[in-house]
Amino acid sequence: MELGKPLVVFGVVLVVVGIVVMLLGRNFPLGRLPGDFLYRGKNTTVYFPLMSSVVVSVVLSVLVYLVGLWRR
Repeated sequence: MELGKPLVVFGVVLVVVGIVVMLLGRNFPLGRLPGDFLYRGKNTTVYFPLMSSVVVSVVLSVLVYLVGLWRR
């Protein structure tokens, strides 16, 4: 029971984020930030979203910190 509530909250947050990303569509800059590396060769394409990963990490870290403060 203790694990169920956070999982439900996480699922709802994930659905809301998914809806926001779908509504923003092409206007959502994540994945096309400066610092995201894209190499297109003759037969290969390599994409490394370095800056997008940093932004997602910082946002999630702040959210986890705020949830930790709220739960005290």
